[in-house]
Parts: sequence; structure tokens; C-alpha cells
Amino acid sequence: MPIKTLPTKTNPYLGADDGASGVGVLLEFARLFKKNPPPIGVDIVLFDGEDYGKEGDLSKYFLGSRHWAKNPPVEGYSPRFSILLDMVGGRNARFPKEGYSMQFAPALVNEVWSIAKGEGFDELFIQEMGNKISDDHVVINRILGIPTIDIIRHNPNSKNSQFAPYWHTHDDDLSIISKKTLDGVGQTLLQLIYNRVNVSE
Repeated sequence: MPIKTLPTKTNPYLGADDGASGVGVLLEFARLFKKNPPPIGVDIVLFDGEDYGKEGDLSKYFLGSRHWAKNPPVEGYSPRFSILLDMVGGRNARFPKEGYSMQFAPALVNEVWSIAKGEGFDELFIQEMGNKISDDHVVINRILGIPTIDIIRHNPNSKNSQFAPYWHTHDDDLSIISKKTLDGVGQTLLQLIYNRVNVSE
């Protein structure tokens, strides 16, 4: 079990999975979209200040998504849906159907998990109900009303932390990242974007 020590300016948490993995997938999407434009519009948004506050007090969490949701990029901004990526690169990851996602956008969750199964990634996207996790997607759902889901690694059956052992420790570095996990998430969402979203809707 990783030793929990607080980050410092000279010894920060690297956040290879919790933070950087989702960014890595989106940067690769941006490269692919430039080379092969998708049939629908896709906005890539990166939020900061997601867990700025103290654990247990959410009043100072989600600073980036709160600001963005209250100041949308254009008047009448209303995407069909959005997908949040959080901790999507770790080895042996499992993505149950997160609870708030099922509350706000169950059809989208089921579509994504169905695609994953068809692509052979059903060991990643498991057919299991997950916990309700407070994350940026809740802010977007509640403030903007955009159906938003969260693909997030967690274990709803854990008796201790629901997240991976390296979560919020110095062990969250490149050594725990899996190309297979990143590929499964990326390929699933690319299939959704390029082949499964009905452009005429």
C-alpha cells in the first residue's frame, strides 16, 4: 500500500492517472481530429481546480468547471452531450457505470458501454452500477443541463478507498499507466464520435 504523504512544491503528486491520463487521451483526439475531421463538432475542454478544497468540503471543489459552466463560451451554448474522463489510464482499471451519470444521462452511459463491449473492451467497461461520485460532470449537468457522464476508475465494492491505491499519492506516476487502458478508452470514444452519433439528430 502506498504511503500517504502530502505533496509539496518540491515533491508534488505527479498525477499520471488522476489528471494526466484524461488529458493525454484528449490531446491524442485533437491530433486525430486535425488529421481526420469527425462528422460532428467536438469541443475539448480542460478544467483545473477540480479538488482544490479540503476533503469532505466540496464548496471549493470544481473551480474550473463551475466558472466555465457559469460563463459558457458562446450564447446559447448547448452541446448534445459531454463526457468527462477521470483516471482513465491505470493498469487493471475497471469502469463501472457511475451513479450520477446514470441519473443524468443513462442512455449515453449504456451506449458507450455497449460500444466498449462491441470493441472488445468489456473487461474495462464493466456492466456494474458504480457509486455516485462528485466530479465536474455533476456541475455541468446541474448548471448547464448538458447530459454529461463520467468515465472514472473506481471500485464500488471496496471497503476502504473506492479509488486505486496510488490515488493522491506519490505513486501516481508513469509506472502505473497502461497503454491498453488508454487505448480501450480512446478507441471506444472514437467509435462513438466517428460512427455511432447520428449527425442528423
